[in-house]
Amino acid sequence: MSAASVLEPAIPEHLTTERTQPSKLPQNYQPPFPAYAARFPKSSKGLVMAVIGFQKKTEILHSDENRSKLVSFMSQEIGDETPQHWDLATVVDKKGYHNISAIAYWRSASEHNAWINKSGFGVFWKKLKPTGGVGWFMEIFSPSMDRLETVFSDNEVPEGIAHMRESVSGPLREHVYWGSMRDRLPASQTDALVGDRMSPSKGDKVSDTEFRRVRVAGRNNLAMIRSGQDWSNTDSHERELYLNTMHPVLIKGMDFLTREGSAVGCFSNRFMEVVNIDGTSEPTEKTFGLGFFDDMASLEGWSKQHKTHLDIFGRFIQYAAELQDHVQLRLFHEVMVLQPEQQFFEYIGCHPGTGMLASL
Repeated sequence: MSAASVLEPAIPEHLTTERTQPSKLPQNYQPPFPAYAARFPKSSKGLVMAVIGFQKKTEILHSDENRSKLVSFMSQEIGDETPQHWDLATVVDKKGYHNISAIAYWRSASEHNAWINKSGFGVFWKKLKPTGGVGWFMEIFSPSMDRLETVFSDNEVPEGIAHMRESVSGPLREHVYWGSMRDRLPASQTDALVGDRMSPSKGDKVSDTEFRRVRVAGRNNLAMIRSGQDWSNTDSHERELYLNTMHPVLIKGMDFLTREGSAVGCFSNRFMEVVNIDGTSEPTEKTFGLGFFDDMASLEGWSKQHKTHLDIFGRFIQYAAELQDHVQLRLFHEVMVLQPEQQFFEYIGCHPGTGMLASL
């Protein structure tokens, strides 16, 4: 990016306020390559993201009745209450369980609540019983607009929550420096966003979760990140470069968070592969990490200080340089820092390492 490039602030004007918390933006800073943010309607008060899925000890086949039921609920056309976008993704977790999840988005809590009722999912969920064979989970995040930030390497193809965008920003000013993630978050202008550092949850300590329905209380300033990669648009040279150099380093970092994340304040991490909704076996060439951290500082700490993320960051800088900044790989993330009432976690028959059950 040339020194003459016009950069746009990440926080939109209507969410900008006088700072009482210092920005980390270096003076006269120019990011080395462009990134963009989703712009949502000014009238929007908040959005909803839901992670709904199930787990089994055995491989989940395309013909699995639970998979079909999950896809059916998400695919129903019921007007404005239909999810604005959803992805289907799989992972084998650290306990060896096969998990499949729908990651779905709505424009408001009222539309999401209406979907719960109109789709029949609410009745289905209430009737579920823990059997010890199939575990179901529902994790809902309802950030107000000041507690959400997005960043994308591509300003044309939306991912995740950006499917609800009204427009796209110009190249961002707050990008590729330590602290830029926090600086993009409107709430950080006046709030240090301190969370409950790996302290016990307000929920009951539980055992035998595979035979119980457990609801986990929300935590103060829980940080959620969904960070994705899409190499479907790369040419053969870049695809080979990505799969042989970037992807292995990324997997190593995600594996650390999945298996040892508690050492850096990460309750749960799932490194997931997006799969085709229609059940075909063709790969999508898309992955994402979905992580829950005790607060923003812990997420920043892993990003800035831990070798696994420094290796990811350093390798990407080399990767971009090797491609002379003509990168076709699409990257994105969405970060939410949530108040307790903006979180909902319920697990039915899941093993104790699932999602926020691990916080108990």
